[in-house]
Amino acid sequence: MASFKTLYGFREFYPEDYAKRKFIFQTWQRVSRGFNFQEFDGPVLESLELFKAKSGDEIEEQLFCFTDKGGREVSLRPELTPSLARMISARANALKRPIKWFSMGDNFRYERPQKGRLRCFSQFNADILGEAGPAAEIELISLLIQTLTTFGLTDEDFYVRLSDRDLWMLYLESLGFGAEEIPGVLGVVDKWERMPEEKLLDALGKVAGDRAVELKGQVESFLAIDSIEALEAKFSEIGAGESERFAKRVSEWTAVLEGLSAMGHGAFVKMDLSIVRGLAYYTGFVFEAFDKKGEFRAIAGGGRYDALVKKMGGPDMPAVGYGMGDVVLGDLLEDRGCMPQFVETLDAYMVIGGEAERAAALEDASRLRQAGYIVDYPFKNQGFGKQFKSAIAAGARAALIYGSDELAKGVVKLRDLNTREEVEVPRAHVLDAMRDLMDG
Repeated sequence: MASFKTLYGFREFYPEDYAKRKFIFQTWQRVSRGFNFQEFDGPVLESLELFKAKSGDEIEEQLFCFTDKGGREVSLRPELTPSLARMISARANALKRPIKWFSMGDNFRYERPQKGRLRCFSQFNADILGEAGPAAEIELISLLIQTLTTFGLTDEDFYVRLSDRDLWMLYLESLGFGAEEIPGVLGVVDKWERMPEEKLLDALGKVAGDRAVELKGQVESFLAIDSIEALEAKFSEIGAGESERFAKRVSEWTAVLEGLSAMGHGAFVKMDLSIVRGLAYYTGFVFEAFDKKGEFRAIAGGGRYDALVKKMGGPDMPAVGYGMGDVVLGDLLEDRGCMPQFVETLDAYMVIGGEAERAAALEDASRLRQAGYIVDYPFKNQGFGKQFKSAIAAGARAALIYGSDELAKGVVKLRDLNTREEVEVPRAHVLDAMRDLMDG
C-alpha cells in the first residue's frame, strides 16, 4: 500500500496548529481594520509574465510555474504585490486616495526550505497607494509596530531598521558611480552582513574594478551613520550637503522619525543604512523588522515603490508597502511565550439516555446551535458516566440531561459543570436557561 507524505516545503495544520494560525490571521486583520485598511485578495494563479514584469526573467527559477491546458504560461503567486498593482491599475480613476489595502493569503516559492522559509507560506501584506509624502511611511511602519506589540512583543524583542535607497543613490553618485553601476553596488550592500571580507572585495571588484578596496571603506563609513546629524556631517564632508535632493531626504527623514515618536513608536525604530532590500523596484525608504536577539530571519520587510504601478501598466502612482510571513512570526511568538495555548470548549454537551430520548435531544441541540451556542452529543448510546466524562474532557460549561424520567415530564436537567448545581428546565425554556447560565 502506498504511503503518502506532505510535499517538501509544505505544511498541514492539525486543529491545534490551525488555532495558532487563526490567531495570527485574526490579529493581523483586527489591527489593520483599526488603521482603516480594507481587506482584498487576488488570484492564487496568475500569468507568468506578471511576475517577470515586476522582477525580471530570473524570477522564473523561484516560481511554481507551468504551461496550463490552454497553452498559457502561468505561475502560482510568489507574492501579492504584482496582483495588487494590476488590480489598482484597472480601477485607478475610481479609487479614492490614499488607498489603504491589506491582504492575507498563501504564496508559493520554489526554493530550498530552511529555518523560517518554506515553499508555501502565509503572508500579510499592507500597502498605501496614492500618497507621495512621508505620512504613508509613518502610517505603515506604525501598523507594523502596533501589529507586533499586539501579539505581546516589546521593544526588547524586536526593532525596525529604517534605511533609504534614495540616500544611497545620492551618496554613490557623489562618489562617481553612474546609474548603471549603482544597482550592482547595492546588490553587494544587501549581502554585506553575510559575506566574508574576501568575497566582499571580489563582489565589489566586479562592479568597481580597482576601486574595490576604496569603495569598501566608503561603504563602511556610510553604514556607520545612525543619526540625521551624522548623515548631514557625511554629506557635508563629500560636498553634497547643500543639494536640494539631499535637503528633501533629510526633511522626510525628520518627518518620519518625529511622526513615529508621536505615535509612541520611537523606541522601536533605528536608522540602519545596511538595509537596502534586494529588489530593485524600491525607490525611497526601505525597512525591515528584526528579532533583537538575532535568532530568526527578518520578521517583516518593505518600502516605497513609486514606479511599480506604472511599470505594471497603470498610471503614475506613489506606493509603499510591506509583507510579514507567518512562519518566522509564529516561531518568534512561540520562542517569546506570546503564543496562547488554545483549548476548544463547548457550551453544552447533551447526555442522552437512549434512542427514545435522542429525538428530543437532537431537536434542542439544533435550536441551541441556531442561537449560536456550541453543542455536541454522543453519536452512539453510552452510559451516563461515560458521557459526563466526555462532557468534562471537552471543556463543556453545561450538561443537558435527557433521561426517560425527564422526557416523561417534558423537562431537561441542566447541570452547571463548574458549580455542579443542577436544575430542571421545561424543554420549551432550554434556550432561556442556557442564556441565563452563560450570561451569569
